Amino acid sequence: QVQVVESGGGLVQAGGSLRLSCAVSGRDFRINDMGYYRQAPGKERELVASITTSLTTIYADSVKGRFTISRDNAANTVYLQMTSLKPEDTAVYYCKAEYYLRGFYSFRWGQGTQVTVSS
Repeated sequence: QVQVVESGGGLVQAGGSLRLSCAVSGRDFRINDMGYYRQAPGKERELVASITTSLTTIYADSVKGRFTISRDNAANTVYLQMTSLKPEDTAVYYCKAEYYLRGFYSFRWGQGTQVTVSS
């Protein structure tokens, strides 16, 4: 089984910074793209940022220039550095890990971590 465990998050004032981490573990798998999504109350889950194994990144327009996604391929870990946070960034952030396991491509979500930005 592949496990995805998130850490980080919390409460921060507007303009502040937070760092999220997401570690993937298991046996006999090869990690592919990883990314962070977020879901605010009453809204659909949306892509925040993603990163491929070759370190190509994609960002939502709303976070460009403020958030940075990175990864450590050896550790199967992805990071989301969030700066200049705004109240509208408040949401539950979910890590998504895509992987190849025993002949199949699949993906798994992390448990989610709350990010709250106060004004």
